[in-house]
Amino acid sequence: MPKFQTLKGFKDVLPEEFPYWRFVLNKALDLADRYGYRQIDTPILEETRLFLRGLQEGTAIILDKELYSFEDLDGSNISLRPEFTAGVMRAYVQHGMHTRPKPVKLFAIGPLFRHEKPQAGRFRQHTQFNAELLGEEDPAADLEIMQLAYHLYKELGFQGVSFQINSIGCPTCRPAYIERLVNYFESHYDDLPEVDRRRLKVNPLRVLDTKEEATLALLADAPKSADHLCHDCADHFDTLQGYLQALEMPYQVNFRLVRGFDYYVRTVFEVWAQELGAQNALCGGGRYDGLVASVGGPKTPGVGVGIGIERIVLSLKAQDIQPPPLPGPWVMALHRGREAKLAALKLIDALRAAGLPAVLAFGDRSLKSQLKSANKAGVRFAAIIAEEELARGVAAMRDMETGEQVEVPLDHALSWLQSKRSGHPPAASPQPAG
Repeated sequence: MPKFQTLKGFKDVLPEEFPYWRFVLNKALDLADRYGYRQIDTPILEETRLFLRGLQEGTAIILDKELYSFEDLDGSNISLRPEFTAGVMRAYVQHGMHTRPKPVKLFAIGPLFRHEKPQAGRFRQHTQFNAELLGEEDPAADLEIMQLAYHLYKELGFQGVSFQINSIGCPTCRPAYIERLVNYFESHYDDLPEVDRRRLKVNPLRVLDTKEEATLALLADAPKSADHLCHDCADHFDTLQGYLQALEMPYQVNFRLVRGFDYYVRTVFEVWAQELGAQNALCGGGRYDGLVASVGGPKTPGVGVGIGIERIVLSLKAQDIQPPPLPGPWVMALHRGREAKLAALKLIDALRAAGLPAVLAFGDRSLKSQLKSANKAGVRFAAIIAEEELARGVAAMRDMETGEQVEVPLDHALSWLQSKRSGHPPAASPQPAG
């Protein structure tokens, strides 16, 4: 028989990793609640033209053919979502959410798909925590989205967390800046690698995000977007920096920061952690004031952030940050004999119904073998019901930490275990362990 493997760029999340995942997701949910964001979930599949309209032709996902697209049975072209924001904007328009009191604050958690080159912390399917704030032009809205990301990393235990920020202007001032940028790089056209010549034609801003050594050498003298902002964009960027300074949140203006989506305007940012070296960029986001209108809604300002969960988990491991362990079963019911097993099943059912994590020793192995299973499972108590205990209407409760064993009437077993769980056990007569 063939041995099947995961597809290239995809990975399994095994049980051993879920303490990290729960740690991250629980913290993200807690912060979303504290900041007043409400959860939304959109389909994994959308019409391809939604992403083409929202992402635009020069976006990295389109330019590098990273979209997972195919023809549906009805002939329509659909795609796996490569990012959350376009779908959330579609839902915002479709369900008339623009009529709600502003700002509308939403978050989503789920998988995204991009056919990109797999590398450390980057997979073709990855899970993202995404937050959006719609209906506010105030730079304080940019700040809030940035705070949400910043405090997620800080509260997870990351050290050296800071922002990289830039302003890429708006439809009023950006065209003139792009013209200057194109003129500059065209004067050095012979020095540009082929990949950046292509970017210069379809999306000049992406040249700033180059990894090519020859182009990097030209960036020092390239025009900077923050030097070519209109009055409104400059005021917006200055105000945001004033807020960051007032709250003592570390940041650096990075003129190369443009992000990967064409819908961004004005503020773009990334969260960095210096201890991670070359992989110090943790997440990013920015403002997208024209995106709602581009998918058929009214003109609506917006700002958001996308945070990859796999990237956080890898970074937690790199920094040796240990998540709290997940709760395991607290009681295992051991049994010997047909009728005793039925009594054990009833006890387990009652414990679970009462909210106590409990498991059954499966099969009909010896009590010695079942005790070994209880020890491996890490339970605190083994509730032993063999034929002789059943005949006397009791269960032997063994403390797996101390080895102490007491007998408890079966009809009091639930309340006794509940009181032990709460830390206020009733009195019971010790019996010799055996």
